[in-house]
Amino acid sequence: MELFVQLLPNAMLIFCRMTSFFVVVPLFSSKNVPNVFKIGLALFLTLIVTATQGTTQLVVMDAQFVLLILREILVGITLGFIAYMFFTAVQIAGSFIDVQIGLGIANVLDPMTGTSVPILGNLKYMVAILLLLSFNGHHFLIQGIMNSYEWIPLSNEMFAQVYKGQISEFMIRTFSTMFALSMQLAAPIVAAMFLTDLGLGLLTRVAPQFNIFVIGVPLKLMVGFLLIALLMPELLGLFHGLFDRIFAAMQKFLNIVAGGPVEGS
Repeated sequence: MELFVQLLPNAMLIFCRMTSFFVVVPLFSSKNVPNVFKIGLALFLTLIVTATQGTTQLVVMDAQFVLLILREILVGITLGFIAYMFFTAVQIAGSFIDVQIGLGIANVLDPMTGTSVPILGNLKYMVAILLLLSFNGHHFLIQGIMNSYEWIPLSNEMFAQVYKGQISEFMIRTFSTMFALSMQLAAPIVAAMFLTDLGLGLLTRVAPQFNIFVIGVPLKLMVGFLLIALLMPELLGLFHGLFDRIFAAMQKFLNIVAGGPVEGS
């Protein structure tokens, strides 16, 4: 009982980081995943981490314990949000493609997030989730939050790094990288749609009797869907690189909080 009382503050801090991570990180934060499963998984991982790494430094439950809880929640949310930002790049790329093809106003309700998303963005997001599961990416996400205690122990300097501005600088770099990845994912189809618009513009100059609105909309839809079908096999390599960027960004964040230098994402 005495050992249980000594380890209880450590376990509570670890549980706060685990639960905040699963609230934000892709796949586990989906509304389709029951809250009981999230809490149970966080509790199970808390017991493992407490038994393996939670006994190195005992935490005293004093007046500063509330700040320790906030710090652990901030660490978990930031780790999960880094992975979530890269998955958002997939939906942003779908939004670019939808606007060019003509499906910009045809949004659908995503059952995983409960928000209104573009059609092709939702399609690519579901493909990314399926590929993440096929690559055992969910195992790497769990392994990442468990290994975070080797880099960011309970006595970390998260608030100090936030005060120095290194965390905000890293998040801005990661945010810009996310937009660059979304443009790279959408670039082939966006470029093809630009050439299609250019060809339709030349057609109106050569033969003004053609109604560009009657011809252009179905033509862009056919060209867009044809390109999507041709480029679908290439998504395997693109998403594999995306997952590598996710885990690399999470590793850089752990390095920054541990006191390492800020590097480009």
